Amino acid sequence: MHTTHHFTKLSLCAVVVALSLSGCATLAPDYERPASPVPSEWPTGEAYANTTKVEQPSLQNANTIEDNAILQLPWQSFITDDRMQKVIQTALDNNRDLRQTLADVEAARATYRIQRAELFPTVNANVTGTRAKSSDGSVSTSYEADAGLSGYEIDLFGKNQSATEADKQSWLYSVETARAAKITLIAETANAWLTLASDQSLLKLAEETAKNAQKAMEITRRRNELGVDSKVDVLDAQTTYHTAMADIASYTTQVAQDINALMLLAGSGVDKQWLPDGLPENDDFISVIPAGLTSDILLNRPDILAAEHNLKSANADIGAARANYFPSVTLTATGGLASNVLADIFTGGASTIWSLIPSVSVPIFTGGANDAQLDYAKANQDKMVAAYEYSIQTAFSDVADALARRGTIARQLGAQQDLVDVASDSYRLSLARYENGVNSFQDALTSQRTLYSAQQSLISTQLIDLNNRITLYRVMGGGLGGVDDGSAETASE
Repeated sequence: MHTTHHFTKLSLCAVVVALSLSGCATLAPDYERPASPVPSEWPTGEAYANTTKVEQPSLQNANTIEDNAILQLPWQSFITDDRMQKVIQTALDNNRDLRQTLADVEAARATYRIQRAELFPTVNANVTGTRAKSSDGSVSTSYEADAGLSGYEIDLFGKNQSATEADKQSWLYSVETARAAKITLIAETANAWLTLASDQSLLKLAEETAKNAQKAMEITRRRNELGVDSKVDVLDAQTTYHTAMADIASYTTQVAQDINALMLLAGSGVDKQWLPDGLPENDDFISVIPAGLTSDILLNRPDILAAEHNLKSANADIGAARANYFPSVTLTATGGLASNVLADIFTGGASTIWSLIPSVSVPIFTGGANDAQLDYAKANQDKMVAAYEYSIQTAFSDVADALARRGTIARQLGAQQDLVDVASDSYRLSLARYENGVNSFQDALTSQRTLYSAQQSLISTQLIDLNNRITLYRVMGGGLGGVDDGSAETASE
């Protein structure tokens, strides 16, 4: 047992010596996050009126949303319609494009783990036996058992640590990219569901308009037979009817295509009970995100975090490039036991054997390759800084655009609803006056067309309002809630 312990001790010593020689620091420059290239406050002006306050009853029973709370707000709390929730969850579970992104995350994580393994020596154990016959006829037998490492590069100047850090940041980049993809998928699925609901409402409106136009057409035809109205009035009455019938065919096609688009996003079949039959009358199933937050919230958007991980990776690449100027030290070491009797290796009586072969490689002339590699790493870092800053500027512009729409949509909705109300009253009165012989059919026809157009515009504006709420949630980095985005994994894995 004493020999076995001695053999194990030798093996461990070789590993400890190698690890103790490894460097702890890298030559990478200290990382500093670039200053934000956008104002801390959102734009102001007529288009942004009331965007700093909650326009609807705020989320979670009128509790105020503080800075960064949006990032933790589950999408299930933001979108409360049960049918839409089920479709979105189906998409998160089955969307094939998202699966590709998640596979990229796992591939990047595996690459990081492979590179991280370079920080540690690979230890191998061998047991060999030799039996030989000499010229005098004697037979000799020998056995060896050894463990050691071969060609292990001692990371004195942090080259492998820098390369590992670069791969780690690339992995974290893919994690944030996956989070961004999930948030985008939630928004796209919600928008597709709302588009289907809007087209269903437009289809119903066209069917109702065709029905009313048919009634007006019948009245005009009878009055023409009585000699009250002209043939021109009959033909004019038919125009609205046929216009509505054409719209019915068009919206029927759009509804079918909307369902196909929703199925593609969902990645599987969607229960018909989860599909809308029109825009809900009450719009509070999608909450309004208040904009009384600073632009610092953008720094936690997953796409901006991804850009920052790219920057950190480029920063680490500089450390690896700098390390190329310094000597590299590799070590091959073995330790073990030898005996003419196999049993002695495990029970005692064997002889100790060992070897230690250090190797030093010093760069003398590389034809400028090391200089070029360092210049490339620095230039790539400059590129990543610009990309990071541009991602913040793009995000700021996205939010500003959404806020500009948020600041005016309420007024537009109010005006559009007033137009529908006025056009409805005008059509009702014009039709009554026409039936009583006071006005011509042209007045009633004009009112009917105005009403139909106003109702179509109102539905489109309602869709814009709901889509804008989804957009604000997305561009402010809306939280994933119960979605497992993998960001909780630690780099120590």
